[in-house]
Amino acid sequence: PRVCVVGSGPAGFYTAQHLLKHHGGALVDIYEKLPVPFGLVRFGVAPDHPEVKNVISTFRQTARSERCAFYGNVTVGRDVTVPELQRAYHAVVLSYGAEDSRVLGIPGENLPGVYSARAFVGWYNGLPENRDLKPDLSCETALILGHGNVALDIARILLSPLQLLRKTDITDSSLAALACSKVKRVWLVGRRGPLQVAFTIKELREMINLPGARAVLDPADFTGLENAVKDAPRPRKRLTELMIKTALEKPVEVQAAAAGAAAPREWGLKFQRSPQEVLPSADGRRARGVRMALTRLEGSGDCAKAIPTGDVEELECGLVLSSIGYRSLPLDPAVPFDSQRGVIPNSSGRVRGVPGLYCSGWVKRGPTGVIITTMNDSFDTAQSVLEDLQGGVLDMSPSREGFGLVESILRSRGVRPVSFSDWEKIDAAEVARGRAAGKPREKIVDPAEMLQVIGH
Repeated sequence: PRVCVVGSGPAGFYTAQHLLKHHGGALVDIYEKLPVPFGLVRFGVAPDHPEVKNVISTFRQTARSERCAFYGNVTVGRDVTVPELQRAYHAVVLSYGAEDSRVLGIPGENLPGVYSARAFVGWYNGLPENRDLKPDLSCETALILGHGNVALDIARILLSPLQLLRKTDITDSSLAALACSKVKRVWLVGRRGPLQVAFTIKELREMINLPGARAVLDPADFTGLENAVKDAPRPRKRLTELMIKTALEKPVEVQAAAAGAAAPREWGLKFQRSPQEVLPSADGRRARGVRMALTRLEGSGDCAKAIPTGDVEELECGLVLSSIGYRSLPLDPAVPFDSQRGVIPNSSGRVRGVPGLYCSGWVKRGPTGVIITTMNDSFDTAQSVLEDLQGGVLDMSPSREGFGLVESILRSRGVRPVSFSDWEKIDAAEVARGRAAGKPREKIVDPAEMLQVIGH
């Protein structure tokens, strides 16, 4: 059987890995729109979390299998359509993730100074489409809307001492911009309360221990929570206890303050506030703050809903980052898409109403969870493909020649795919550039330059 996987992030690679491992004869081709693989492992994971990128060694093993091929620089839906892939392969798995952001849907969200978390993360991680973002970091206060791990990542990058970031694979240009940043205070704002935050204890602890940055948590936000969290699941309990402990600790008066040095950087969590409007500066040219509705909670635990109380509050800030979630987009008119939920309608990864078409990862279940969640989800989809291969559900006609057919389509459209060994040349060039700067790698952020490196 010839199977093709669209997207080379964790969902695509884990799907391919499971198929190759559990079917001794399957041939798997992975298509990727960029010349470089690994999706959010490369472009989403924070530069100061290199251990999370260790999964790449597993993906590399999969890509080097003689039954697997990687074709980068191919945009499915434009360079080759999904129906064309379906004619070339016995099964097609869509694992292309979430390449857009949820919008706030409030006035002023398009003002200069307002950015999506996705674009900001893409900027400091070298995602080609965000390389020219040039975020304005000339203000002292930044406001991040959202209480997830991505929100904490951004806060940490904004407040990290430069010497910590210099040792990472953060891009050169974003490092230069952060070196000139005036941001010294970051507020993370959420609609619900401390018991509903979505970040995990590891990320919170890292933020609390960040050198040169002080946590500002209001003890009033945590009154009575010890009792409320007594019977909560252990991760939630430990997370809440850490927030309570941090809120109640008296800040250590920094000796430096006595010597007249500037106050350290600070960050804090604000709860039960829902953004209503991004407020424009007097000349209307940029953001100067956010007006927020104060909320009360109805219900408890993860199901609690935030209801506006009628009271509002304004928070001054020159930088607004919206971290309320990524969003998948439809890929091809031939593929059913639920635009309400931002997913491809499916059951166990089988696309509804289209035999032989599957999906895995965020486009299957929505943009939630960590790499391990995506791994299990992708194994589940791959299992559905294997069951359908064994159960005779799929048209196994020998005329489906896989990449042979796709190659002639791509050639006729002037598209030259990038192979995995091409990627390894780009990889080596990045590592060499990084070594010169004392970093693990210096990412090439321009696709044209990537293709130049491999003589395309």
